[in-house]
Formats: sequence, C-alpha cells, structure tokens
Amino acid sequence: MASWRKTWRALPLLLACAIAPGLAAAAEPAPKPLYRDPVLDGAADVSIVWDRAAHLWTMFYTNRRATLRLPDPADVAWVHATPIGVATSADGVTWRYKGEASFPQACTGVTLWAPELFYEQGVYHLWLTIVPGVHHRWGEPGATTKIVHLTSADLSDWTCGETLDLGSDLVIDASVVRLKDRYRLYYRDSRPKTRLKAVDSQDLQTWTPAPEGDITKSAAEGPKVFRFKGRWWLIADVWKGLLVLQSKDGLHWTEQADRLLQTPGALPTDRGIGQHPDVVVSGGRAFIYYFVHQGAEPEAKDDPYWKQRTVIQVAELKLVGGRLAVDRDAPVKFRLRPPRR
Repeated sequence: MASWRKTWRALPLLLACAIAPGLAAAAEPAPKPLYRDPVLDGAADVSIVWDRAAHLWTMFYTNRRATLRLPDPADVAWVHATPIGVATSADGVTWRYKGEASFPQACTGVTLWAPELFYEQGVYHLWLTIVPGVHHRWGEPGATTKIVHLTSADLSDWTCGETLDLGSDLVIDASVVRLKDRYRLYYRDSRPKTRLKAVDSQDLQTWTPAPEGDITKSAAEGPKVFRFKGRWWLIADVWKGLLVLQSKDGLHWTEQADRLLQTPGALPTDRGIGQHPDVVVSGGRAFIYYFVHQGAEPEAKDDPYWKQRTVIQVAELKLVGGRLAVDRDAPVKFRLRPPRR
C-alpha cells in the first residue's frame, strides 16, 4: 500500500517529465523567416493541408524564380515558368523543403500559380492557376489565365479534373470552403475589372455563379476564407495590406475598416507588406502564413534583384473588439494540431 501511495504522489512529476520535451519545443517562437525556398528563394502564395498518411503538415507554394537576373528590370518573366514548391512540417513551425510538385502536363503547363489545397472524404483536391506560356510584361495583349482542378489520394500523384468554366479567361487564385449546404469557391476575375467573385457547387466539380455577385467593390486578389470564433472571415491581398471581410453565413460580407499587415514589420526579413496568405485554425487559435518581398533588407542596397526574393512568415490572428488584428512583431509560440476530420 505504501509503495502504491508513493507512486500516486509521484505521478504528476512523472507526467511532467513525459510531456516536457513537447512543451520545450512549443516554447520556442516561430523563426523569422518561417520558411525560405532553398533553390529559387521565391516562396509565395502558400496553401497548407494535413497529410493524413504521413502525419505531416504539407505546404504547396508558388515558387517564383527570384534569383533570375534579367537584363530588363521591367521584365516579369521571373514570375512565370514557376513550379509549385513543397515543404512539410510536423508542427507547422519547422518546415523542410521536399522538392517540386509533379502534375500531368495535359491539364497544367509551364507557369503555375496560387495552389489551393482542400481535403474532403479521403480525397485531396487542388485548384491551380495556369498561365499559358511566359510573359514579359503585366497585362500583355492576349494574356489569359485559368483555374484547373486536380485530385489525389496522397498529395503526390495527381489526376486532371475539369477546367473551371467561370465565364472569363482571366481568372486566378481559388479559395474553397465547405458551407452549411454547399461548397463555395472564391477567386479573382479581371474581366472587365478586377474583383473577387464566387461560385457554388454540390460536388466540387460543377460550379454555378453565386447569386450575390461581386464579393468586393474594389480590386483584390489572393482570397482566403476560413471560420474562426464563430464567424466566417475573408482576407484578400489589395497590395497595400490585407483586406478583411466578416460574415455570419459565408455569403454576405461586411468590410473591416483597417487592413492587416499593411505596416511593415520591424524585424529582419519581415519589413515589407504582408501578401497572399493562408490561414490555419488550430486549437482555437488562428495563424496567418503570408509572404514578404525582401526589397527592404540590407542586401537590396547593393543588389537590385534582391527585391524579387520572397519569404514566408507566420503570425497569430486575434479577435479584438469584433475585428481581426495581428501583431507581426510579437513572438508567436504554437504547434499546429492535426485536424479532427
């Protein structure tokens, strides 16, 4: 009996020792930058999903050819012929480069942008923006873009699905969510003027225009829609920080007065505006993964091409007085939990 009592009294200490390594790991703030592509140094437009088989978080991202030095500084070919990079993490904090994603040529092409990953009932879905060819100026005559749908059982081998019929040949940046009675895909359409729009589906394959019309009144891109603290939120890149909309039903939106990540950060590699993010909600907390150009860094003073480089950062979103807020300079300590579904 005495031995049993000693063991019982020691149990809290034993448990503390058992979980201490995990707590120690979680106590370290996320690094800045969170992630840097080791090959092209142009990681942007991230999308993150939990790999059920590997038990790892997997990040797909547009991998811009940031180290390319073109003779003409106005040439934007470096943002074309872009592969999709892949990185993995056990906790959402420490990421390892895994190479480039491989897709069927039949439905993709040389320039791949803005991956959107979505898991549903044993299938990984991916929506990719496809740019036919390589362009040297923004807005070149005849330039088109499209969004294609692919599926996979393992995030490695992909099967072509449909090219989305969105009534436009200049669409980019899908964001997909499951609402109460439908799936909804948000995207940017640049014809006749740049706006965020949405389409609805019952099966993730056949889409019809959302009856609400344009989601935004002004130009935006890179939408990300997620649920947090009992509300739906839409964050979008307006090139001067991130626009924030909120909604009770994910259909009708109210704009927040202030923008996120508009003011450059104070810490190295995070001294530009935050752009085109993903958001992961885990354990009741929300974490925004965004990219930042490196033009404000010391290296850019001697290297005019340094501004092409982009890195991934992470910060925590908080609900303050009914609005989303973020302090990009504050240390963020967390470990992403595997999703319940």
